[in-house]
Amino acid sequence: MERVEKWSSGESIGERAASEWLVIVPWGLHKLLNYIVKKYNNPVIYVTENGMDDEDDQSATIDQVLNDTKRVGYFKGYLNSVAQAIKDGADVRGYFAWSFLDNFEWAMGYTKRFGIVYVDYKDGLSRHPKASALWFSRLLKGEAAENSYS
Repeated sequence: MERVEKWSSGESIGERAASEWLVIVPWGLHKLLNYIVKKYNNPVIYVTENGMDDEDDQSATIDQVLNDTKRVGYFKGYLNSVAQAIKDGADVRGYFAWSFLDNFEWAMGYTKRFGIVYVDYKDGLSRHPKASALWFSRLLKGEAAENSYS
C-alpha cells in the first residue's frame, strides 16, 4: 500500500491534525485492516498507537484546551472504522489511543499535544482531563452509543 494524502483532483483526502504529516482519514484504517485480513490470512491485530495532535497554543484558555471536540470526533471515527472491520471479519483484539498524557515527542518536543489528559507544563505538571478523556471514560463504561461511539 502506498501513502496517499490527496485525491487525483489535488484535494486532501482528510483534515490535517496539527502535524503536517498527520491527516485524519478514519476510513483509511478500515481499509487497512481489511487489507491485512486478506493479505496475511486474518492475523490477530492490535492497533498499538492511534491519535492526533493539537498545537500547544499558549494563548488558549484552559477551558479551550480541555474542549478538544476535534479529538473526540477523531476517536469516534477511527473506532467506528475498527468496529466495521471487526464486523467484516478482522480479528482486532486491541486498540490503544495515543496518548494518555500530553508528552515530549522526540521530533517535536513539547510543541504538539497528543494527550487526552492536558499536562500544564507551567504549573508543576498538573493534569486535567480533556473532553476526549471524559468521552473515553463513558465509552469504556458502556455509556456511549454502540454504533456512533458518542
